Parts: sequence; structure tokens; C-alpha cells
Amino acid sequence: MPSAAKKIIRKLTGTVVSVAMNKTAIVRVDRQLTNKKYGKKYKVSKRYKCHDEHNECKLGEVAELMACRPISKDKRWRIASKIK
Repeated sequence: MPSAAKKIIRKLTGTVVSVAMNKTAIVRVDRQLTNKKYGKKYKVSKRYKCHDEHNECKLGEVAELMACRPISKDKRWRIASKIK
């Protein structure tokens, strides 16, 4: 009998930039990349629509996101926990 494989859950950390929608928060996740040729570091950011069931997130808070099943056309993430 094969042993159960461990499921990998994708998690990201970002800043809440909008809470205008009901049960949805937009979270900006910043990453730092390095140019291959010159070695210069630069910042790249991406915004994710996240499910926030109880509208707990406030503007400017740091939140941890967790990948989940598709909830709507754009929402594929949910708020796992608030860090600050």
C-alpha cells in the first residue's frame, strides 16, 4: 500500500491595498529579482484578489495568502492569517 503523498500548499505574504469589495481583499505581493546579465536587483509586484469571509482585513495590514479552489472568475486565493 503506497503511503499518502504530502500535499504542497502554496502560500504568499503581502500587503492589503484595497478592501472596497464585499468578502474580497486585494493583496499586493512584492518580490525581488536579479537581472541575469548585470546582476542588478529590482522589485516586482503582483496584486491578488483574495477571499476574506468575514471582512476582517484592514488597509495596510500584512496578510498571508493560501491557494484554494476557484471561488469566482478572479479569486483563487484566500486569507490564511493576518500577520500585522
